[in-house]
Amino acid sequence: MMNTHDHPFFDMHTHGFVRVATSTPKCRTADVSYNTQGIIEQAEMAHQQHVDLLLYPEMCLSSYALDDLHIQAALLDAVEDGIEVIRAKSEALTPVLVIGAPLRRNGRIYNCAIVIARGEILGAVPKSFLPNYREFYEKRWFARGNNCQNLWLPVNGEEVPFGTDLIFSDSKFPGFTFGIEICEDFWSPNPPGTLAALAGATILLNLSASNITIGKSDERHLLSRASSSRLVCAYAYSASGFGESTTDLSWDGQGMIYELGDLMIESVRFELEPELCVTDIDTRRILNDRMRMGTFNDAAEDAGRPEDSFRTISFDHARKQGDIGLQRPIRRFPFVPNRLEKLDHDAYEAFNIQVDALMRRMQATGTKALVIGISGGLDSTHALIVAAKACDKLGLPRTTIHAYTMPGFATSDETRSSAWKLMEAFGVTADEIDIKPAARQMLSDMDHPFADGEPVHDVTFENVQAGLRTDYLFRLANHHKGFVIGTGDLSEMALGWCTYGVGDQMSHYAVNAGVPKTLIQYLIRWTMRTEQFDPAVDKALDAVLGTEISPELVPAGKDGSIQSTESIIGPYELNDFFLHHVLRWGQQPSHVAFLCWHAWKDAQGGMWPHDFPEAAKNAYDLPTIRKWLEKFVLRFFEFSQFKRSAMPNGPKVSAGGALSPRGDWRAPSDAVATVWLEELRAKVPDSE
Repeated sequence: MMNTHDHPFFDMHTHGFVRVATSTPKCRTADVSYNTQGIIEQAEMAHQQHVDLLLYPEMCLSSYALDDLHIQAALLDAVEDGIEVIRAKSEALTPVLVIGAPLRRNGRIYNCAIVIARGEILGAVPKSFLPNYREFYEKRWFARGNNCQNLWLPVNGEEVPFGTDLIFSDSKFPGFTFGIEICEDFWSPNPPGTLAALAGATILLNLSASNITIGKSDERHLLSRASSSRLVCAYAYSASGFGESTTDLSWDGQGMIYELGDLMIESVRFELEPELCVTDIDTRRILNDRMRMGTFNDAAEDAGRPEDSFRTISFDHARKQGDIGLQRPIRRFPFVPNRLEKLDHDAYEAFNIQVDALMRRMQATGTKALVIGISGGLDSTHALIVAAKACDKLGLPRTTIHAYTMPGFATSDETRSSAWKLMEAFGVTADEIDIKPAARQMLSDMDHPFADGEPVHDVTFENVQAGLRTDYLFRLANHHKGFVIGTGDLSEMALGWCTYGVGDQMSHYAVNAGVPKTLIQYLIRWTMRTEQFDPAVDKALDAVLGTEISPELVPAGKDGSIQSTESIIGPYELNDFFLHHVLRWGQQPSHVAFLCWHAWKDAQGGMWPHDFPEAAKNAYDLPTIRKWLEKFVLRFFEFSQFKRSAMPNGPKVSAGGALSPRGDWRAPSDAVATVWLEELRAKVPDSE
């Protein structure tokens, strides 16, 4: 068995991750020696945790709330002495350190961020916007840095790059590129970090001494989240904490890190002891999203291509090699709502996107009926839920829905019973059509062996049944002056697990086309939990949730085993994970495998939504993930696009993406999967 430290696959840096941390170090007002020691202690702790980039608060070396002590020469001399001590200590430490301190240049004092790595001062970035209102009075002591470009600044006799035109980049790791803002800078209508991001910085850092008042924490979250989302980057924020002067103010030591609008981690506020807030940033995710977002690149052009006006300070980062784990929240179910404070809101939104879209199509067509096939499985059940709610909201009787269950050769008593219970509970116009006689006739006309009594259950046998069901539904729609509601979901379209043309790939309107299987499971459970319908409906829905996923096209085996979808195409919980990271972020298969392994390698791994039993029932080892990912890649990129190119209308539901050829996903039907398969096989080991 392979040692996990021996293969580059298990090294997070191989996959473009940067371990970023915010620090709230120990602090004492105007005690530079004490603060220097606090900075070093946190750097040493970060080194032990294999941190790559460590952010400290604004003016942490001197402390911030000093008033006129800022312009005392003795204090400024002590600051430079402290910088030298930190620089020397950094020679043996892994993290790139970004500390705050006042620095002198040409008779002026600047509020600066100083970047130190491996015994070298890489540069100093001055604060552009100085608050001089309410409790702030910075212009009394500091000069603005907004016009400082192409300058140098002396620190302990050494000239270091100085200015707001600096970004810092690992020479061997293109994704590890960061820019700097200081506190008020990101409260400005025109934050300087904008140009740094447009110049190539994937990570923005904010050293802050923001004092705390009621509600201010929410404002910091708002600005950090907005910056990370609008600038397509990671945004780290570190505010001053306990030990700053409380003459007139108080401090909470808030640290937080966002990535593309997602909160990755947040510190505990109002802590007395120093604190590190550590997470791993996915720079590939950031760079891939920038490639997709033409608006970002248009903004860079409109800004005059700022990479030409910025100085890129290169450094050689000495990182820990091998498997050091992954400190990052990974959602096992990326399509499923996971914000605890907004679970109902997000589920309500997803459900009503479908309902609203169906209502609009009903009004536009002037339909007299909705025709739907009910199998007793998840997809048709959810489509029925959507249809029922659409009728309710439009003031139409549910008998407008003409629902049919159409048992075939493999339909079980359980699913047939579930179908009838559902139709009766919803009060729709219900009927049953036995497709077996028509299927036998068609198979006989084709001289298929099954018609002569042979147990041949091939794809023709399966698709005769699937096709007949759809054929009946379309003709019934003509008969009732209505249209067919499609039940196939996003997961099935991704995998091509649907019968083309005259099967479940086709309908008049596909309400589930933007909803993956895992989200359907969640939304059905949500309708029960929030009492969208009466108890009889909930009882029928609960029975559906407990049924194994099966197309029920092949009769049960002699041992009673039924045709299992997931045994053929893989677990939907994995396939939906693969789909999200390939469709939304364009990640390489090896990167998807790395994330999936960390999310699913044990029953307690990853993140899952509240009240979702599927979340923790399984764990998967790397060989299993590799096996199903290989099948997914082949089916998604090579086998199934022709079905998606001809898919009917249906609403996009998730920001994770949709597969409409008119929307999120446009691809040739005759492409091959060679590139993705080769990348997967070359970079992902087949054992752990």
